[in-house]
Amino acid sequence: MSAQVIGPDTHVTLTYVLFDEDGDTADRATAAEPLRYVHGYAQIIPGLERGLTGMRAGERRDLTVPADDAFGQHDEEGVFEVDKADFEGSEDVALGDEFVAKGPDGNTMAMRVIEVLPDAFVVDTNHPLAGQTVRFQVEVSEVRAATEEEISSAQMDLEQRAAAAHDEGGCCDHDHDHDHADDHSHNHAPPLIQLSRKN
Repeated sequence: MSAQVIGPDTHVTLTYVLFDEDGDTADRATAAEPLRYVHGYAQIIPGLERGLTGMRAGERRDLTVPADDAFGQHDEEGVFEVDKADFEGSEDVALGDEFVAKGPDGNTMAMRVIEVLPDAFVVDTNHPLAGQTVRFQVEVSEVRAATEEEISSAQMDLEQRAAAAHDEGGCCDHDHDHDHADDHSHNHAPPLIQLSRKN
C-alpha cells in the first residue's frame, strides 16, 4: 500500500522555513512546534496549499509563492492614523510595536506602529509580508486521513473566516515579526473600541 499523499480531507503535519523577498527568515515551524492543518479548507495560504498537494511524508520541497497567492498585495487604505489617546500607556508605545484592535462591529484586526507623530501613531494593518513574493522550504512529517471531527472543525473555521473576510475585505492567519517601511498617506481610522498589545 503506497503512502498517503496530501489531498482533500487529509491531515498534514509539516515543518517549514519562510523567507521574505530579500531572503531573510520571516517565520518557521519546527519539529517541536510543527504546522498542522486539514488540506482543502484554506487554513494556510493558497500558494502553499497548492504546492503541497501530492506530497508524501518525508518529502521536502522549495516553494516560491507570489504575493497574490501568499499574503496579498499591500493596501494603502490599511495604513492610517490612530490618536494616542486610544492607546493605553501610549508613552510606552514604540515604532514596530504590534496591537490587536477590536472595532465597533466586533471584528478584530492586527496593526503595527510604523510612525510616531506628536498626537497620533501611524499604523499598518497589512500583513508584514504583503506585496512580497515569498519562499517556503517545507518538509512533510505526516499525512493521514483527517477525522470527521477535524473536517467538521476545518469547515466551520473556513465558514467563519469567509464571513469575516466578506465583512473586513480580507484577513490572514499568521503573525510575523518583520520590518516593513513604505510611503503612506495619513488617513484617520474609524473609532476603535478596544486596543490591546499583542503577546
